[in-house]
This record gives sequence, structure tokens and C-alpha cells, in this order.
Amino acid sequence: MTAPETNVYAGIDTHQNTNHVGIINEVGKKLGDREFPTTSTGYRALLDFILTFGAIIAIGIEGTASYGAGITAYLRTHNITVKEVIRPNRQTRRGGKSDPIDAYSAAKTVAADADDLPVPKLLGGTVDGIRMLLKARTTAVKARTAATTQIIHFLTTAPATIREQYAGLTGDDLHAALLGTRPAAGDHLGIALHRLARRIEFLADEIDTAHAQLDALTKDVAPALAAAKGIGAISAAKLLVTAGENPERITSKAAFAALCGTSPLQASSGKTNRHRLNRGGDRQANSALYDIVKVRMSYDLRTKEYVARRTAEGKSKKEIMRCLKRYVADEVYSLITNPPAVPAIDDLRPLRQSKKMSLKTVAEHFGTWAITISRLERGLARNDEFVDEYRKYLLETV
Repeated sequence: MTAPETNVYAGIDTHQNTNHVGIINEVGKKLGDREFPTTSTGYRALLDFILTFGAIIAIGIEGTASYGAGITAYLRTHNITVKEVIRPNRQTRRGGKSDPIDAYSAAKTVAADADDLPVPKLLGGTVDGIRMLLKARTTAVKARTAATTQIIHFLTTAPATIREQYAGLTGDDLHAALLGTRPAAGDHLGIALHRLARRIEFLADEIDTAHAQLDALTKDVAPALAAAKGIGAISAAKLLVTAGENPERITSKAAFAALCGTSPLQASSGKTNRHRLNRGGDRQANSALYDIVKVRMSYDLRTKEYVARRTAEGKSKKEIMRCLKRYVADEVYSLITNPPAVPAIDDLRPLRQSKKMSLKTVAEHFGTWAITISRLERGLARNDEFVDEYRKYLLETV
């Protein structure tokens, strides 16, 4: 009689050049561990090694979006269930630190909590491309800020004649003035300022190009998200990156809110019952939600009315923003996982022009600004009800 096949769990401790795997059975007994190179041959040998111990239930991997990206992708192509295991905190780690210890720890974690552990993000798709472009833009913005700060420092410590020459100039005006200089060979301060201004100009072009690329990609991947009120290209990109190429891995609005750091945390004491902001989660996504809320608090009527009502109830601005961020997180989750159809607006401008009507004429009819109509026509703003009224008005106008 053939013995039943053993079911096993595996854990992988990932590094740049090696992966260390540890295998346990269903009752947690250690079956074996080994190190493999992070190459195609190494990936194949690692999987074959695990299979010698039995049928794989699931594999827990540390760093699925960094050092573990390669082995994660390989295992997925072989229909292996992969779960992401959070790397243990060094302060709370018990039992020492070594590759076998970490590999077995990952295996035990996935054996105990396989259903609750997060599914790793898929890499290599359009959303992953958005992640790369967003990261490149972020570093460019930081470099531009650093160059601007350096200019201010140089001018602060410059001789009085130089400070007076640029007194009152800030931002683009200051950069333009520095770009227009032709410092002599021995004018080291002038040369440094000119180079920094050129760097800022180059980085500004790079940032603008990245913004345009991200705008096009987010509208292509998630048109409903990109069209929502207050959600610009950068905010949409941050939220898409957080959700990943496979947003179905996030099973609920509550899970997405926790991922974004907008799930409420108890901060009650005695007779006081309140919650506070969650400072965990993906900080990029959290900053995107903050930016969206700030825009809506300034320009969205419903949000402004909500803020006024909650303020009258005695809520602080932080508490109101916490509530709004959670509301927006829920909305974003729905827009990404179950997106509604986005009404077409491509016909509006040609239709208006065929009627020989100016933006000013349309704006006066609706009691709004010409720029508002222009932004709607170009897809830079969204107001579905108004778009329907606008189209009806154009069609009925002789």
C-alpha cells in the first residue's frame, strides 16, 4: 500500500544573490533547508527541492517586491500559492538571526496564517510601470527641492552685492535670472548658481514629462479613478501602485483602508470615546488621500457641507479629515475593483464648435466660468450631471 503524500509548507528568506528555503510539514516539523542562487537554474532547483518533501500547500516569502520578486514570479508561473511574510522586527526577533531560522520562521507563519497573509502584488505589468515612473518622478522632485535649497543657501551667504542683485526674486523668476548669467571662469559662486539653475530646469522638464506619462497611463488603466473629483494623475498613480496589478488580492474596503493607513484606531479613555489617525500603512497612499481630501474641502460642495456640519458638532479638523480620508479610501477601492463606466466627453468640444459657440457664451448660460467648461471638455474635471445638461443644451441649440 502506497503511503499518502506529505503536504508541506515552505518559507524563503530572500537576498540579492541567494534564496534560503526551509520546509516543514503540517504539524510544524522541520524537514530540511538549503540555499540556492537567484538565477533561473536556482529557482528551478529550489522548487524541485521543495517537491522532494511532498505536495506544496503554500510558500511564504519575505520581500516579494524586492529581493523576492524573481522567485515569486517563477513560483506563480508554476501555479504555486505564494503569500507575503512580513520580515520580523529586529527588536522583537527571538531565537537569533540566520538564514535557516528566517526561512523556517516564514514557513511556520504561512502554515499558521495562510488564509490571512497578504497575496503579493503582481510585477511586470502596466501598474508596475506606473510605480517605476512615479518613483523616478519622486526622486526628481526631491533633487529639484535640494537644488533650490542650495541656491537659497548660497545667496544667503553671498556678498552683499550678489544678494542685492537677486533681492526680491523667488521661484521661477530667480531661476530664470540665474540661467541668464554668464559667469567668468573665476566666479565660482556664479558658476555654482548657474549650474544649479540649469539642473532645476532639466529636472522641471523631467517632472513635467513624467506627469504627462502618468496622466496617460492612469487614465488608461483606471479611467473611473482618474476621472473622480479631486484625483489628479499623481494621486491616482500612488493609489494604483498601492492596490497593485492584482487589486482583487485586497478582499474588502476595510482591508484597503488598513493598507492605506486610514482604518480608525481606538484612542478612548474613561468616559471619552474617540478614535485617532492610523499612522501605519502605505504612506504614499495615505498622502494621496490627504491631497484628495484637501482639494475636495476647497472645491467640492458636498465635502464643504460635510465639514461645516461636523465642525458644528464639535469635531476637530484632524478628526474630520480622518473621516474624509476613510470615505475617500472606500470610494477609491470601489473605483479600482468595480469601476463604473465613465461618460464620454470627447464629443462636447466639437459639438460646441460646430454650433459656433464660444466658451464664454456657454459659461454665461450656465452661470459659471469659461475655464470650468474648458476643463470639462478636456477631461481635466468631472461632473457627470453637468455634462449631461451641457450636451442636451448643445444638441437643442440651433
